[in-house]
Amino acid sequence: MIDKKDIDWERLEDSEEGFEDFEQAIPLMSEEEERKLTDFDVPETLPILPLKNTVLFPGVVVPITVGRDKSLELVKDAYESDKIIGVVAQKEEEEENPAASDLYHVGTVAQILKLIKMPDGSKSIVIQGKTTFSISNFIQSEPYFRAEVEEFGQQMDIQGVELDASMRSVKETASKIVNLSPNIPSEASIAINNISSPTFLLNFISSNLNVSTGEKQEVLEIKKFSQRMEKVMEFLNKELQVLNLSEEIRTKVKSDIDEQQRDFYLRQQMKAIQEALGEDSEQQEIEKLRQQLKEKNLPDEAVETAEKELQRLERTPNSSPNYGIIHSYIEWILDLPWNEYSDDNLDLKHAREVLDEDHYGLEKVKKRIIEYLAVLKLKKDMKAPILCFYGPPGVGKTSLGKSIARALNRKFERFSLGGIHDEAEIRGHRRTYIGALPGRIIRSMKKAGKSNPVMMLDEIDKVGSDYRGDPTSALLEVLDPEQNDSFADNYLELEYDLSKVLFIATANSLETIPAPLRDRMEIINISGYTQEEKSEIAKQHLIPKQITENGLTEDQIKITHQGLQKIIDEYTRESGVRTLERQIGSVCRGVAAKIATGQDKKFKVGVNEVEEYLGKRKYFSEVAERTTVPGVATGLAWTPYGGDILFIEASVSKGTGKLHITGQLGDVMKESAMLAMSYLRAHSEELGIPEEAFKYWDLHIHVPKGAVPKDGPSAGVSIFSAVASIFTQRKVKGTLAMTGEITLRGLVLPVGGIKEKVLAAKRSGIKKVLLPKKNEKDVAEIEEDVIGNLEVQYLERMDPLLDIVLEDESVMDPMERFKVSDEYKSRNGASQAAKDSTQETVIMEQ
Repeated sequence: MIDKKDIDWERLEDSEEGFEDFEQAIPLMSEEEERKLTDFDVPETLPILPLKNTVLFPGVVVPITVGRDKSLELVKDAYESDKIIGVVAQKEEEEENPAASDLYHVGTVAQILKLIKMPDGSKSIVIQGKTTFSISNFIQSEPYFRAEVEEFGQQMDIQGVELDASMRSVKETASKIVNLSPNIPSEASIAINNISSPTFLLNFISSNLNVSTGEKQEVLEIKKFSQRMEKVMEFLNKELQVLNLSEEIRTKVKSDIDEQQRDFYLRQQMKAIQEALGEDSEQQEIEKLRQQLKEKNLPDEAVETAEKELQRLERTPNSSPNYGIIHSYIEWILDLPWNEYSDDNLDLKHAREVLDEDHYGLEKVKKRIIEYLAVLKLKKDMKAPILCFYGPPGVGKTSLGKSIARALNRKFERFSLGGIHDEAEIRGHRRTYIGALPGRIIRSMKKAGKSNPVMMLDEIDKVGSDYRGDPTSALLEVLDPEQNDSFADNYLELEYDLSKVLFIATANSLETIPAPLRDRMEIINISGYTQEEKSEIAKQHLIPKQITENGLTEDQIKITHQGLQKIIDEYTRESGVRTLERQIGSVCRGVAAKIATGQDKKFKVGVNEVEEYLGKRKYFSEVAERTTVPGVATGLAWTPYGGDILFIEASVSKGTGKLHITGQLGDVMKESAMLAMSYLRAHSEELGIPEEAFKYWDLHIHVPKGAVPKDGPSAGVSIFSAVASIFTQRKVKGTLAMTGEITLRGLVLPVGGIKEKVLAAKRSGIKKVLLPKKNEKDVAEIEEDVIGNLEVQYLERMDPLLDIVLEDESVMDPMERFKVSDEYKSRNGASQAAKDSTQETVIMEQ
C-alpha cells in the first residue's frame, strides 16, 4: 500500500533537522485540526510547484527533494514569505521542464514546514497539504509558475453508522497490507489505527497507495467522499491480493529451499556412512563407469559421447534430477553389446538335424535357412536376410524362430508387435521425457548381449497407428538391409549396427502389412498341415510334451494311431495344431485323474476310449448331407486362419425374375452372382432351361455363416454351379469342391491360396477339386504326399463345367418345374411390362 519512494524514512531519521519520532512524520490529526484545514482560505493566486511522481493530499506530510532551478527559486521566495505554495503533479514524470499544459489542473495547497539544505546544493522540504484547489489560469511562467486558483471543494456525503463501517473496513484492509508488505514499517499500522479523522485517514492512505501518479490524481479529483472511498478500497483490495499471492510464492519457495537443504544434509551423511562401510561413493561410481568405458570395445562416436556425459555427471549434484537421467544414459551405452558377436555354428548337417528335430515338414523354410548358412560360410560379412513367415495360427511360426537360433548357435529374442500404436515403442523416447527408454529393438539387443541374435517380430500384421505415430514406418528402417547398419534410436542418438541381426517376422495376413514394408521382407508361406503331418507332429512333439506337463510317464499312457486319427478328424478342424495339443492335453489330464484316484497304473487310449475323455464328436462332414438337393454347391475359401469350405445355396420362388443375395457378401461376390445369372440366361436354350424360369421366378442365393463377412472373386465357379443346379434341377456331386473366378465370356481365371484350399478340401473329405488351369503351377509346388489320393481337375472355360459338376439325371424336368399358369403370366406380365417401360424411359432420359 505505502510506497517507500514517497516517504524517505531513513533520510528523515538521519537528517540533523529530521523528525525526532515517528509521530512527527505521520501526524495523528484530530477533528479540530481537520476543521482548521477545511476552513483554510485558498489565496487568489499561488506559486505552483510541479512534482514529478508525487500527488499531495490534504493533511499529509511528505518530504520533497527540490533540484530544478525554477523550483529552488520558488521554495526560496515562499519560505521567506508566508510559506504557502500550490503543489500539482506532472502528467509525464520524465519531463524536466514542464509547460503549463504538462500539469494537472487540480492540486493541493501546501505549507512548507521545514527546509533542509543538502551538501550537493539541492534542498529538501517537508510540506503538509492543507486543502485542494483547481487552476483557473496561469499568469506567470518565469522564474516559476504562478496561477489564479479557486477552491476545489470536496464533499462529505456519508455519516453515522455507514461512515464508521467504511472507516473500519479501510483500516482493516490497510493493516493487513502493512503486515504483509516487507517494505512498510509495522509502526504504520499503529498510526493508521489511531487516525480518527475519516477525511485524513482516506487522504493519508491515498497518498501512500502503491499505484501510478495518474491513478492517485484520479482519486484526488473525486469530490464525493463515498466515491473516493470506493476507489481507494478497489486499489487496496487489488494490492492485498497481490501481496497474498506473493506470500504464498515466498512460503513455497522457502519450503522448497528447506527441502533441498535437508536432502543435501542427508546425502552428506549418507556419503559419510558409505565411506565408513567401504561402499562406493559418487566419485567412485563415476570412476567405475569410466573404467568400463575403457574396457568396452565401443565405436569412436559412442566413446566420445559417453566421455562427454561422464564429465557432465561429475559437474552435476547428485540431488539434481538430471543426475539420474545422465547416469542411466551412460549405463545404456555401456550395457549394449557394441561389436560383440556370437560365433555361428556353420555346420549345415547339424543345422538340418536341429530343424528336423524341432519341426516336422516345413521344407521350404528349412531349405532357406540352410542356404543362408551356406552363403554365410563362404562370405563371412554377409548381411542377414529379413524373413517373414506367413500363414495361419498354430503352424509353428514362432517356435520355428527358436529352432533357427538354436541351429545357428545364436541368442533368440522375441517381442510381439500386436496392438502397438506408438512409434516410440520401436525408436524409443527422447531423453527430455521423464522415464524415457530406448525402443524395443535396442532393449532386445541389450537383453541378448550380442549384436547378431535371431530377433522375432511377432504379429507384424497387427501393428496399429494413431496420433502417436505409425510404428510400421519406423520398421522400414529396421527391416531394410541397406539402412539398418546405422539404426538411430531416439533415446541413444547414436548409430547402432543391426545388419548382422537375423530378423524374422510372423503374420497371419499380408493384407494389413503396408506395401513398402512387405517389399523389404522375404515372404515364406507356411501353409496348414495335412492329417498325416498332424499325426506325425503329435507323435513326435505334442504327446511327449503333454505327458511330461501332466506329470505322467510314457509307460502310464499310450495313445494308439487310430485313436489319434479320431482326435484329429472328429475333435479338431484347423490348419495348425494348437487345438490338437489342447485335446491331447485333455486326454492326458483324464488319465492323470484316474491314476491319482488309484483306478489303474497303465492306460491305452484307442478309438473307443477317446469319447470317454473328450465327449461327443465335435465336427462332422457336412458335404454329403448338404448336396442331397439341387441348388447347393461346395466352394473353397481362403481365410487368415487357413483354408475352409463354404456352401453356396440357391433356391427359386414365384415372382418377377428378381435376384436376392444374402449371407453378408461383399461387392465382388455379388457381382459374381450377377455374372453367373447373366451367363446362364444367355445359354439357357443349350441347357434346356425355359425362359419362364427367369421371367416368373425369383432366385435367392445364400452363403451360410451369415455373421462372417465374405468377399472375393474365387467363389464365381461355385456360385455358377449352384445357380445352374437349381435351374436344371440336377444335383451337384457331393464329393466335389471348386474354386475360380468367372467372366462374361465364359473364362475361368486363376485365384490365390491354392494350397490352403486343397488342404481344407482334404480335411473335409472331398475326393475331387476343380481348379483354374492357370493355377496348375501352384499345385506343382504342393508336396505329393499332401495331395495324396485327392483328384485335381483343371478348367479353362465354363462350358464343360456343368457336365463335370452336375449329376446326369435331373430330379425334375425343368419345363415341368418352372411351368406357370396363363393367368399368372398375364397378371405378372402386365406389371412386368409397366416396370420395363418405366426403366426404358429412365434410361432414355439419362
